[in-house]
Amino acid sequence: MPSDHPSRIVCLTEETTETLYLLGEDQRIVGISGFTVRPARARKEKPKVSAFTSAKIDRICELQPDLVLGFSDLQADIAADLIRRGVDVHVFNHRDVAGILRMIRTLGGMVGCQARAEMLCDELTAGLDRIRAMAAQWTVRPRVYFEEWDEPLIAGSRWVSELVEIAGGGECFPQYAKHSLGKDRIIADPREVIAAAPDLILGSWCGKKFRPEIVRGRAGWDAVPAVAANELHEIKSPIILQPGPAALTDGVQAIHRIIEAWQQRRISACGAGFSRPLL
Repeated sequence: MPSDHPSRIVCLTEETTETLYLLGEDQRIVGISGFTVRPARARKEKPKVSAFTSAKIDRICELQPDLVLGFSDLQADIAADLIRRGVDVHVFNHRDVAGILRMIRTLGGMVGCQARAEMLCDELTAGLDRIRAMAAQWTVRPRVYFEEWDEPLIAGSRWVSELVEIAGGGECFPQYAKHSLGKDRIIADPREVIAAAPDLILGSWCGKKFRPEIVRGRAGWDAVPAVAANELHEIKSPIILQPGPAALTDGVQAIHRIIEAWQQRRISACGAGFSRPLL
């Protein structure tokens, strides 16, 4: 392993862990987030040293990392504590699809495998292009409301909004999706969702199980097309809320399958046939 690249890396969030595994550089990882589920083997192979907004600073230092990788302002205090201990820290702050690809390229450069990182980005981009092309065949796009949290209601992030569009949906709340921070995506008045009349409601409650019965029970929401048609679907948090490879593969594919099934039901209701197989 080249001595001029980090060889002992702690990943405070899942997306960098998954990326390093995909790049074949997992031997460099010496610590991971306790929320990591991708890849599954990482939980068996690597010590868990952090949550999301908290971390075992002493334990991280004991691992003698030459690089700690974090994400967003929510880990700023962890980063500051580690920096005061003399640890090299890089905090990514990407919030859209282009940013996810940029993160992968940057991380590849950090560990000396730029060419493999470029290949991975090419593969991910090609996959998105295939889904975009399939979705382009539909003449009707369902209105989609993505709910990231339920109390208060928080609309989906920018990368989620972009993936909804790529998968063939129409984003109900682009005005919220453009904001990076969850506090700026709070839907203060639930009647906004009623007025938006989504055809599909996708829920991913930050690791908490999405409960359609709670959505159905909200005052006045029985008038929402998605609720009336029982089009309430969970997208598992690890494949969509982490801004990494998972969102660009399993995440967008899950959204696409839901939209495709909606298209099949819509066309069937109109008496037409639709035979293209699911992704």
